[in-house]
Formats: sequence, structure tokens, C-alpha cells
Amino acid sequence: MSSPAHLRAQAQTLAGPLPPLLAEAEHLAATILLGEHGRRRAGTGDEFWQYRPATIGDEARNIDWRRSARTDTPFVREKEWQSAQSVILWVDDAQSMEFSGDGSHGTKSERARLLALAVAVLLMRGGERVGLSGFDLPPRHGNMQLLRLAEAFSTPAADTDFGAPEARGMLPQSRALFVSDFMGDLAPVEAALAKAADRGVRGALLQVLDPQEEAFPFDGRTIFQSMAGAIKFETNQAADLRSRYIDRLNDRRARLRDLARHAGWHYTCHHTGESAQSALMWLFGALERGR
Repeated sequence: MSSPAHLRAQAQTLAGPLPPLLAEAEHLAATILLGEHGRRRAGTGDEFWQYRPATIGDEARNIDWRRSARTDTPFVREKEWQSAQSVILWVDDAQSMEFSGDGSHGTKSERARLLALAVAVLLMRGGERVGLSGFDLPPRHGNMQLLRLAEAFSTPAADTDFGAPEARGMLPQSRALFVSDFMGDLAPVEAALAKAADRGVRGALLQVLDPQEEAFPFDGRTIFQSMAGAIKFETNQAADLRSRYIDRLNDRRARLRDLARHAGWHYTCHHTGESAQSALMWLFGALERGR
């Protein structure tokens, strides 16, 4: 078993390069007035909640005799209710997420990772276990797990243009969150949601876009190239493509919304030019509704 000093050293090693992301996520989470005690009630758990006077029907083994000895009334030691569910996160790390239009906002990846880590802070504050899809980081709770998540979200982007949801590691009856621009092939998204539905997994899709991807403010001669360079298209009349592009983007959003609804999930689109706080509030509410 690791000693406290060894665990502290491990935590410090992990935390070394991570404070900016983790500190920003914790600051963002702090803006949501969750109230740690709002969800507490009596039940089966490991944490002490309260003492209450014993009533008819209470078993003798549930009475705390040390507390009861202080008065003439027997007291029962009740424990806090704790959710047995876990929340699995998948955050797209493909090159398309590194796009930032005019530079006035961060990249889609930065916003996606911030929101995912901030919602993990909120969920763990409420007693939930959070992990990553796949098998590298199973759901746990505690500060060490937050550090592990921050470390995972601080890795460089993958070499691929577009990401596909990782559906492995989703526990039956758990919850999940997929964060991506969803600009690639939607077939893997459909397959992942079908697998989730088969396992009774509820969750949320958060599509993160840059404002320029929404407005398509391009005109004249323009060269469009994917972030990884695999796709390239040149046109002399970019403005002529605007209406068709916007129609296809709207069709994609509608398709994602339908896929989410059929799987019992929630969907929304968030722009990096918008408040991260509003997106976090939506995320936490969507995952709570999935309970």
C-alpha cells in the first residue's frame, strides 16, 4: 500500500505541468452554485450524515451506543446517500478541434477540455465517479482522479483530421458525455450511441464550434484545408458556398439531435465565443437529467 508521502509525491509530479487547466476548470465550476449538501438524504453509503433519535423499527445493530450514552435517548447513525453510477467522458482530440478562427477565442479543443474537466469537478463534488472512455482511466473520484483527468486532457492532439467517439468502457446503466465538433463521419457517432442505448447508458452530446464555422465569413478566392492537411479545396467564389454550407451544417446538427433523442441522450451546440459558464450549466443539468 502506498504511503501518504508517496501519494503526495505522485500528486505533485502529476500536478506540476497542470495547474492552469485544472485551476481554470475549478474556477469555472465554482461559478455554479451547486451546494454540496443539496442532494444528501439517508440511505446506503460510506460517509456519516447525521444522528437521529431511534424509532420503532430500527434494529439494535444500527444504534450508535457511544453517542446514545451521552443522553437517555438512543441514537441511530445515518449515512449519506451516494450514487453508485459513474460518468464516462470522451473528448475529441483530433486536429479539427485545434481550429480557432480569428484568434480572438481559444481553440475548440481548449474549450472542450475545460468544460469536460469542470463538469468532472462538479460531478465529483456531488459524490460521482468520473473516468474516460476506453480502459486507460476507469471512473473514480477524488483529487488524484482530477489530476489524472487533467493530465489526459493536456496531451497533444492526435494526427487524424476528425475524431470518433470511443464507446468502450461504458458501464451498464452509467452516464456518458461526448464532446466534439462532430465534423467528421457521423456513422461512428451513431454506432457509439446505439451501443450506449443497448447498455442503458444515458448522456449528452456537446458540439463545440468556432463562430467562423457558424457564420462562414469567407469571400473571393479562398483555400480551405483541414487541420491535418489531408483535405484541401480551393475556390474563387467562396461567398457562393455560404448558403449550401450553412444548410449542410444545419442538417448535421439536426442529425445529431435526432441521434441523441433516439438514444435517450441530450444534445446542444456551443460556440467558443459564448460563455463557458452557460455551457457548463447545461452540461451538468443534462447529465443530472440522465440519472
